[in-house]
Formats: sequence, C-alpha cells, structure tokens
Amino acid sequence: MASSVGTHLFNALRGGLIGTAEVVPGVSGGTIALIVGVYDRLIISAGHVLTGLRYTVSDVPRGRGTRRAGEQFRSADWPVVLAVLAGMVAAVLLAAQFLAPVAEDNEQRAHALFFGLVAASLWVPYSGSGRRWRPAHYLLALVVAAVVFVLTGLPSAQADPAAPVVALAAAVAVCALVLPGMSGAFILLTLGLLDPTMDALRERDLGYVATFALGALVGLAAFVKLLQWLLEHYHHLTLVVMTGLMLGSLRALWPWSDDERTLRAPEGDVAMTVTMAAIGFVVVVVILLIGHRVGATQVPGGGAGGDARGGRHARAESSH
Repeated sequence: MASSVGTHLFNALRGGLIGTAEVVPGVSGGTIALIVGVYDRLIISAGHVLTGLRYTVSDVPRGRGTRRAGEQFRSADWPVVLAVLAGMVAAVLLAAQFLAPVAEDNEQRAHALFFGLVAASLWVPYSGSGRRWRPAHYLLALVVAAVVFVLTGLPSAQADPAAPVVALAAAVAVCALVLPGMSGAFILLTLGLLDPTMDALRERDLGYVATFALGALVGLAAFVKLLQWLLEHYHHLTLVVMTGLMLGSLRALWPWSDDERTLRAPEGDVAMTVTMAAIGFVVVVVILLIGHRVGATQVPGGGAGGDARGGRHARAESSH
C-alpha cells in the first residue's frame, strides 16, 4: 500500500515537472515527459481514451453496447495518467502564480538553465529507438531543426483575446504539449496570448480558462491519434523528427536574445549564465543516470511492454 502511494506521488511529481515547463516560454512539456519517463505511456493512453470515446459515440446510439469502448478505456494506464494530470494541473496553477514572474525577472539565467536542460535531453530521442542513425536520418533531423530554428525567430504578434482566437490558439499550443521541442508557452507568446492566458489563470477567469480548455481538448484529440500511430508504425523516424524539433527549439532558449528574438553574442553576466546552463545539463544527466539504474526512465516505445512494441516498430520500419 505504501509503495502504491509512493508510486502515485512520484507520478504526480513527474506531472508537476511537465506542467511547470509549460508556463516557461521555450520549454516543452513533451521534452520533460521524455526525461522523466512517461511520454510513451501518456501518448498511447491518450490514444486509447480518444478511440474509446469515438466508439462510445458511434456504437451506443446504434445499440452495439460499449464493449469496444470499454476495451479501449481499460487499455489506458489510468493510475499513471491521472496522477500525472493531477500534478500537471496543480503545477500550472502554481507556476503561473509564482514561477512565471520569477522567470521574467531573471530571463537570461532562466533561459540558460532550460537551454542546458533541453541540450542534454537531445540524447533521449536520439538513442530512444535503439537503432543506428543513417546519413538520411541526420539530414532529416537537420532539416527539421532548420525549420524550427526559423519559426522560433518570428516576432511576437498581438492577438485579440476573443473566444474563437483563444480556442484556436489553445488547439495549436496543446500540440506542443505532446511534441518534444515545441513549447506551448512559446507558441502563445508568438501569438500574443501568453500574458492574457497567464493573467486569466492568476485571476481565475473561468470563462477564458474554459474556452482555452475546450480549444486544447479539440487540438489534443486531433493530434494525439496521429502521433500515437506514428510512434507505433514509424517509431525510429518519429524520434528522428523529435530530435530535430528539440535541436531547432534551442534558439528560443538562447540566453542572449532581444525582444525581437535576434540572437546576440554572449555578454554581460556570462559566468553565471553559463553556470546555469551547466546546472540544467547536469540535472538531466543525473535524472537519466538514476532512471537507467532503477529502470524508471522510459523513452517512446519503452515501459511496460516496451520491448515488444519496440520490436514491432523495428519490424514495421524495416519493411518501409
């Protein structure tokens, strides 16, 4: 019993780390999910839930019962999913209140910390499939990185926080929640909606929050099934693309950039900035080493049944 409670608390802590990352522009919750070892289970479970909901809507009115839907719902790893979601929600509310202002006041050091964190995290998708990279894989990753590098250099817009705009922005930003290297907060910042969203969370603006949540759910439903299918059928190529996404996203975290996102050479408080980057790098290395030792860290295709899924991924991709 104590072990079960400890596991739930640990998963809630994982969710808290993911949620915290989502309020910092440039940091991807998907990247943190990779590091803490729940990425695969969250994506696969979300896919099963969405399929179960689809079966419920399509079968029950036709008198077919809920057997297929029940099978899908039972396939989701609910203990992990619910604990992670609880931790995420709590962390987002707290981080929006306390962490976001601190990160804004110490932007250069905060970006350096997360720059080191994401840089070290590149190892996770790079090594995640257990397959060798060919020259074409490196080329694909570099092309994806170049595209993301350009996109993250686009200046911020000023959007009207009307309900349709908020819902659409949430639908786009939530895709970043499940894509390592893509930051939901950074997308909202680019669209000019980060400050209004943070203000709504701090002020408990339930109308804005509900609109945002609805848009996020629609976006999540449209994207998760695609990502689940890619992980199950093109596992290695998906990780190659993820590596490129994370590499290109490092531009958003470069500590020396101005409000127009122009990159500058190191200047000012260089020593402390580099130290913060080193701390972020070391933290990830330590987490990965601990996870490797205790068998807790899982990359896409890992976890319970991960070897079997990984074998299917390898066989499916080898036939393409």
